[in-house]
Amino acid sequence: MVARTVTKPSASIIIPTYNRLSSLRRLLEAIGRQTYQPSDFEVIVVDDGSADNTVEFVRHWPAEYSLRVLQQRHAGPAAARNCGVIEARGDLIVFLDDDVVPLPGLLAAHVSAHAAEAGLVVIGPMLPPGDWPRPIWVRWEEEQLLSQYRAMQTGQWSCTARQFYTGNASMARGRFIEAGGFDVSFQRAEDVELGYRLHELGARFVFLPEAEVLHYAWRSFDSWCHTPYQYGRYDVVMQRDKGRQTLTWATREFQDRNPINRAVVRLCTGRRPVVRGAVAVLATVVRAASRIGAHRPARQALSAIFGLLYWQGVCEEVGDRSQVWRALATSAPAR
Repeated sequence: MVARTVTKPSASIIIPTYNRLSSLRRLLEAIGRQTYQPSDFEVIVVDDGSADNTVEFVRHWPAEYSLRVLQQRHAGPAAARNCGVIEARGDLIVFLDDDVVPLPGLLAAHVSAHAAEAGLVVIGPMLPPGDWPRPIWVRWEEEQLLSQYRAMQTGQWSCTARQFYTGNASMARGRFIEAGGFDVSFQRAEDVELGYRLHELGARFVFLPEAEVLHYAWRSFDSWCHTPYQYGRYDVVMQRDKGRQTLTWATREFQDRNPINRAVVRLCTGRRPVVRGAVAVLATVVRAASRIGAHRPARQALSAIFGLLYWQGVCEEVGDRSQVWRALATSAPAR
């Protein structure tokens, strides 16, 4: 452990990181531009077994705020965040991912929200930077997130545990400890799973538009495809093993999807070779449409891929394709 500390801070920023030195540099620079007093907060970087000299980099970073770096063997972001919270000295915990850039008022906005009402879990927006080159599947993901933000701001949706994304979120340290922290067996959706437990303890979830970060997201197409598959599997785990209604909600929302996407799911899901073939065909559509600037069909194909891989994850975790089909057939629309 490396430490550079001052008096007891009121807030602790926890940053898990893994082999993202350039992104981490950008983040630490942005934290130095916060309007909140540097003497009133600390930053804890948790290195999740990086091989890019992260610890030495943070150790020598010329921060005007309290900065510490912790090390662990590679175990994933859930374990890294738990490690950071255990060592935190602030009563308020602010989680940031290592690929975001907080705007100057971010920390002040989080602190003010908690000062106004106890027991909150505050979620801030992760906004796409306009000048950041990223592939269309990342842009598709950004659009889905922006749609959720608009729905919460207009009152169409309430902010719930299902919107608890720890790329930009905050809560009282005591509430996090009471909930038991992140379940490290989850390699995806660990934040939503914790969100359900926080809700059961009486936490109120709030979307705070003023607590903004820019999200410099990038991932390969293969990595992007793995995400919905993992979400499908872990939604089954949450409902089957933890009594959540994640899969129930998913089956209801399925009825609101595009009819073509629903047909693709019904035709292919549960047959791995067929799913692979369908994804390959749809990926060809994405690439061809992107090359000629036809963004709408490219996005439609990406939506179909995401839904198909999500339900493939569900089927493989359930182990019974017909059981999933029965659930989809009997579900009512979500709205």
